[in-house]
Amino acid sequence: MRLRLPPLKYGLTALAALGLGGSAVLAQIEGQERGVAPVDSGSSYEVTGVSVDVSAGTAEAARLGGWRIAQRRGWAILAQRLGRSDVGASDGLLDSLVSGIVVENEQIGPTRYVAKLGILFDRVRAASVLGVSAYADRSPPMLVMPLQVSGGTSQMFETRTPWQQAWARFRTGNSSIDYIRPSGTGADALLLNAGQLGRRSRGWWRSILDQYGASDILIPVVHLYRQSPGGPVIGVFEARYGPDNVSLGSVTLRIGSTDGLAQLLDTGVARLDGLYQRALASGTLHLDPTLSPPPKPQAEVVDTALPDEPIQGLDAAIAQSGAGIAVSLQYDAPTASAVANVEGLIRSIPGVLRAGTTSLALGGVSIMAVTYDGDPEQLRRALEQRGFQVSGSGTTLRVRRTAPTPTPPSDNVING
Repeated sequence: MRLRLPPLKYGLTALAALGLGGSAVLAQIEGQERGVAPVDSGSSYEVTGVSVDVSAGTAEAARLGGWRIAQRRGWAILAQRLGRSDVGASDGLLDSLVSGIVVENEQIGPTRYVAKLGILFDRVRAASVLGVSAYADRSPPMLVMPLQVSGGTSQMFETRTPWQQAWARFRTGNSSIDYIRPSGTGADALLLNAGQLGRRSRGWWRSILDQYGASDILIPVVHLYRQSPGGPVIGVFEARYGPDNVSLGSVTLRIGSTDGLAQLLDTGVARLDGLYQRALASGTLHLDPTLSPPPKPQAEVVDTALPDEPIQGLDAAIAQSGAGIAVSLQYDAPTASAVANVEGLIRSIPGVLRAGTTSLALGGVSIMAVTYDGDPEQLRRALEQRGFQVSGSGTTLRVRRTAPTPTPPSDNVING
């Protein structure tokens, strides 16, 4: 088979058109005034507002002494916050646990050091010393789309905005929300902009979330009202989430001049983070089930039982249970087929209304969200009847496949 090449003039025309189109695309996604890299603080515990007042022979000695005291006080505050106030740490151990010191305010004299500091502790190391779980209290990953409305213009990642910068410098280590903060570079401006919030297509949103490794979206909004040039600024902050742009609450703040705009926005970020955390704790902030991939079609099951034949045993107790409850089920997921098999088996249990994997970890432990119409103890017995080893209690269960019992060798030997 031969390939027929187009005439030279048509080829040049096509190349020119391709070059023009490529330039147009690059012009949309490039730009020096776009994108702010977020502070990587999700791997740290942060203790802020630690005050020190130290005197020493020299300014440097006073400063180092102040930092040493700040580490000790910060550790005591962190241990108390995590419910382990009885766990202490030596100065040598603290040097290995502290990942950074943030200077909030300091005054340095010839022999005196007065400051207010923030201490960053490595999350994994500090959690191991305190004997607590490092990430057990965090939400599923949430994609942050900060929307700024000012002067009648709505902006997200189209240009660099003060609101995006405030979210980029926010330290998320102490929050129970697992924030995913795009930098705003590359294709972010095309995928995440103010116009996209009007989309309701779940298929589109699933594609976006897959791009960023998120489970749902958060939409922190700020409306800025400037009273006069250089004068007071009023910020109305709204905590929204999900493809349907659901509101969780709002906060109104005011600053005396535009010079304090960064402080106003930083305070607004902290207030919205508090709203999101409270909504997560109360159950108001939850994953949208329509963002999960649609379940695979299952084969139709024909019930051959007689109409008047009652359901016997455990299945009857499960079928006659009360209202549905949410159960978190942890299971081993060595392969994709194993995930499908476990999901199909769970869905086949009477009383299970919905079951779907919300956190997939092939080769590790995945998490399935199960809505069950009955008592969790009945679900435990149903799982055990179907060959699982079940551990845990209440609405959090861990299941493992029961190892097959080895068959003893036969004593009957047939000689030919």
